[in-house]
Amino acid sequence: MPETLMHLPEGFARCMVDWQRLHGRQSLPWQNTQDPYRVWLSEIMLQQTQVSTVLDYFPRFLARFPDVADLAAAPQDDVLALWSGLGYYSRARNLHRCAQEVVARFDGAFPRRADDLQTLPGIGRSTAAAISAFCFMERVAILDGNVKRVLSRVLGYGEDLAVTKNEKALWALAQALLPETALDMPRYTQALMDLGATVCLPRKALCEACPVTGICQAQAHGTPLAYPVKTRKLKRSSATLWLLWAVNARGQVWLQKRPDKGVWAGLFSLPVFDSEDALLGVWPQVGEPRYITPWKHVLTHRDLHLHPVRLLGTGSSAPACEGQWVDADAWPGMGLPAPIRVLLTAE
Repeated sequence: MPETLMHLPEGFARCMVDWQRLHGRQSLPWQNTQDPYRVWLSEIMLQQTQVSTVLDYFPRFLARFPDVADLAAAPQDDVLALWSGLGYYSRARNLHRCAQEVVARFDGAFPRRADDLQTLPGIGRSTAAAISAFCFMERVAILDGNVKRVLSRVLGYGEDLAVTKNEKALWALAQALLPETALDMPRYTQALMDLGATVCLPRKALCEACPVTGICQAQAHGTPLAYPVKTRKLKRSSATLWLLWAVNARGQVWLQKRPDKGVWAGLFSLPVFDSEDALLGVWPQVGEPRYITPWKHVLTHRDLHLHPVRLLGTGSSAPACEGQWVDADAWPGMGLPAPIRVLLTAE
């Protein structure tokens, strides 16, 4: 439904701002700052990752890379190593590229406008808006997954968000609901995030704790869980990966750097093969293989069925595939996919 045909609830922004001041989250380490580097870092880390997980990584990242110039100057392998375990590693690669572009294009200072921020790697429309609203009080709307849910319920917006024009219409409505005063933008933006994360939940709407329950169309009709509407489902795929866990007489493990595209791009990993025969063929002269119990590793769009095979070498030979021997005290500090790290650590 176009914005011009939809009734916008009066006082929505004011209610949200007042509620956040009293009941919203106030003490997260990336709050209470207008430093765009910290806000940007937190926004990227929080994409598809729980706050509790990010709370562990955020301070470690800042300790290693205190500002955007330090991050830009670091080798990508160092960035991936520190990111290891957070998943969605394209975020880390884009994070590194973004820092380099901020230094090269903007003299190390993040641009103040959301339109300019969107030109940087890994920064989409909603993330750009969050940075500019929090740090520079720009009147621009965010619309991540949580906010889509909050606004579609409050407005009773039942159009299918899998359709591009309907999502664009919700963007326009989000913009129309912004506070009139730019000074309210940081708290208003935080209020939307907080409400979606703590009250207006995907499978449970805690309407009794909601500051806008009295003007919420979904609540009025008794159907909050019917929103948002999005019919398109993610198409899942699966793959079977055979992992060569080669260990030599010195206890070193054979690791290879993954290609820049594909599964675990840019990370260090046990060599990956499409079949058992292909794996065994690259190091034929070693002893009996030890087959580790396979397991399924779930990604957003894909299930990986992992089949590790451990082979022990006795001489100076090495597998006939790309890679290098890595000391046992060195690989923990490298950028490894989470299942590979778990496998090596469990030994």
